Amino acid sequence: MTQTNPTVSAEWLFQHLDDPQIAIADCRFSLADPELGQHQYLHHHIPGAHYLHLNRDLSSPVQRHGGRHPLPDLELFAQKLGAIGVTSPEVLLVVYDDSRFAFAARLWWLMRYLGHDRVAILEGGFKGWQAAGYPVTDAIPRSNLGTFSPQIRPDRLVDIETVKTRSPLPEVALIDSRERDRYLGNHEPIDPIAGHIPGALNYPWQEVTDENAQVRPHSDQVQRWADIAGSEEIIVYCGSGVTACVNLLSLEMAGIPNAKLYAGSWSDWCSYQIEDLSPNP
Repeated sequence: MTQTNPTVSAEWLFQHLDDPQIAIADCRFSLADPELGQHQYLHHHIPGAHYLHLNRDLSSPVQRHGGRHPLPDLELFAQKLGAIGVTSPEVLLVVYDDSRFAFAARLWWLMRYLGHDRVAILEGGFKGWQAAGYPVTDAIPRSNLGTFSPQIRPDRLVDIETVKTRSPLPEVALIDSRERDRYLGNHEPIDPIAGHIPGALNYPWQEVTDENAQVRPHSDQVQRWADIAGSEEIIVYCGSGVTACVNLLSLEMAGIPNAKLYAGSWSDWCSYQIEDLSPNP
């Protein structure tokens, strides 16, 4: 198996469902209803797919700082990856959601951060799979007995102190991945403070795909980042380090593979601002 693209089509996956070197992860999720994705999975999913929950599997518990979706405990996460079949570097993990990559891209980035490059997002998501008439099931696959050994790439990740010191530099591009109204501070439905990190440029993550969750052509991805392609360093954030990963996927497709994630993102940045604004006891 030679597939190395960051996305796969529904047709390709259907043709490879029985390949023992493929694992599948269902990442459907709703911020408004955190249990909806798992309920949908239990009702029907792609055959062989295991479910990974954004809050419980792809994140760790929320703390005072670190944002709304801190990165998962890596030891526990590695155990989960082994259980769903990612037991060797040769295994291709195919991930999907029904939210234009919003949650699947988090898992895609986590795999790359942990040194596993054989990971791809399903174009069209679950809705596209259904629309094409491919099979679904409610059967839960058995867990695997193998293990996953992470090879962490620390240069893919930055914290708030790095953002503070690096983002003002002219050779660094800081990218805000949220929709424009949130970036401008006109609308903030989730976090306690509206606005954006000083100096950040706005590249909404929804621009990476079309309305049917098909990734836009390579030429569009290249053109999208043309203004910052020459930056020595690119740091990407969103509300909580989840949808920023869609932009990281886009950057990789555009031939800019070394961009970094500020995992805490705006929700982490806000947590320090709130402390600064709090009255002294």
